[in-house]
This record gives sequence, structure tokens and C-alpha cells, in this order.
Amino acid sequence: MESDQKSEPKPESKSEPTCDDLFSCTLCGDCCKGYGGTYLTPADVEAIADYLGTTPQALVSGYTQISGTRRVIAQGANGYCIFWDKVCTIHPVKPWMCRQWPFIPAVLVDVNNWRAMAASCPGMNTELTDEHIHACVAKKMTRRSE
Repeated sequence: MESDQKSEPKPESKSEPTCDDLFSCTLCGDCCKGYGGTYLTPADVEAIADYLGTTPQALVSGYTQISGTRRVIAQGANGYCIFWDKVCTIHPVKPWMCRQWPFIPAVLVDVNNWRAMAASCPGMNTELTDEHIHACVAKKMTRRSE
């Protein structure tokens, strides 16, 4: 015996956003553009020089400049990082600062920094609460420092 009654569709349950909902890199390169300076640690200099098959001294003199008192990757004539060519040409050894993006300490100081950075980064989600953004950035930063 068949029932003539159709079952009512169940309302879709909307799950809580996760930290994975906060950022998804689109590989646009916008974070690699503009002067602001990608600071280099001594470990960054060593790793990049080794990857490029050059000496740390040659890397410093040919691919970096000083910003204030710190060494940064030079900017190309196109406004992008000198290592950007539609992709990061040093991706396997990209500097610590690049590996952290956009999960940086400035967001923990003021969540509005996340929203400001998102104006130039299409992969950053600003539709989440400040509390969620802060908690996820803190969590991602902890994982990356381990």
C-alpha cells in the first residue's frame, strides 16, 4: 500500500562557519603588490639564496632594499614583488611574512585591520563576526608557529 502523502522537505541547517571559511587564496597576487615591504629574516635570506643558487650576499645586494632599518624584498617596476611573475617564483621558500598572510598579529590588535586588508584581497571573508575573525586568526597563527 503506497502513501499519497509527499514528505515535506526538511529545512537546510546552516552550519556555523569554520576557520576554513575565513580565507581562501585566489592566487591573484594582490598581496604581492605595493610598497610596504616584505621583511626578510636571516633564515629567509639563506633559504631564498639557496633556492636561487646564489649567495646570501648576492641575494641581499641584487634583490632587496632597505625600508627604515630593515631589509625587504625589492619591488619590480610593475609594482609587484620582484619575485612575482603571475605566480610566486620562490613559493617553496617564500619569506615567513608571506607564509603568514593574512593571519598576522595586526589583526589581533584590531580586527578592523582584517577588513582593511580584505579591500585588496578577494580571498578574505569579511562576512563573519569580529569575534570569529579574531579567534580564527589567533588559532591559525598558533598552528603556523608550531
